Amino acid sequence: MNAEGVARDPLDPQIRQFVSALERAWARYPAVESLPVAEKRRIAEIVRTPWREGGPTMATTRDTTLPTRHGPVRVRIHRPVADVETQPALIYLHGGGWTMFSLDTHDRIMRELAARAAVTVVGVDYALSPEAKFPHALEQIVDAVRALHGQASSFGIDAARLAIGGDSAGANLSVATSLVLRGASTEHPLRGMLLIYGCYTNEISVQAANGFGAEGNLLTAAEMATFWHNYLVRPDEALDPLAAPLRAELAGLPRAFLLAAQCDVLAEQSRAFAAKLCEAGVPADFTEYPGATHSFLEAISVSKLADRAIDDCAAWLRGLFR
Repeated sequence: MNAEGVARDPLDPQIRQFVSALERAWARYPAVESLPVAEKRRIAEIVRTPWREGGPTMATTRDTTLPTRHGPVRVRIHRPVADVETQPALIYLHGGGWTMFSLDTHDRIMRELAARAAVTVVGVDYALSPEAKFPHALEQIVDAVRALHGQASSFGIDAARLAIGGDSAGANLSVATSLVLRGASTEHPLRGMLLIYGCYTNEISVQAANGFGAEGNLLTAAEMATFWHNYLVRPDEALDPLAAPLRAELAGLPRAFLLAAQCDVLAEQSRAFAAKLCEAGVPADFTEYPGATHSFLEAISVSKLADRAIDDCAAWLRGLFR
């Protein structure tokens, strides 16, 4: 409360502008809870359209496919510089609770990271839930990473300088992919994990659920419960470390940069996961952005805080590949 007894808005003013704009856009449509998944996705693409526009222009962008056990998976390759024979690469996995969003909704974030870190960014169009249940998407991503590593030179990518990353459910899938690859007999193909306001367990504390997970926030505890329901075949699969990496043994994973948003129901999970990585001897850098909420990197066109966060991610990637 301020001196007049009015509750202070915890969000950064520019982040609040982003959240309010999303709320107004969603208000043009029926209540989300009443809609089938396909319609939610269609509307989400429309609502997110203004936030992926603008940003850096790539030297080349192309969509192609990589082979997986579930058939070819589409990938989008953003290459920021044309006259370099091989570049390091970040494999990027978009968020959306394993249920929503796409390469399109996260296209600007991928281009920003490519331009600022001077890396090729490869977005993976993994299958969404509830149509594709755990571990379908994970298996697609693991196979795509292996295929990209094996064919790196044909894409102008340095196979020795690969990282993986993503936001929200994409961060979850990034860690799970790294866990699977750690268990393989060959050397781990990934050098780092860029983990942006990730989801690492289905367990949300009462404090978080009643705080930034309450109704009226950009991401609620109730929405997360729905996403987990969509993703898993059975509730007890939440005990599987590949579904909930906070339950995993983490030693031997590649180094990580974790980004958390203070005003996010999942912030506690990033804090806990960063601590567990450090306890396991995995080098992990952690930054929490005050006044930020879930998805705030998408506010890059209006937010200095989002701009700074993307700069921090890019600086970490440049250091990783130096």
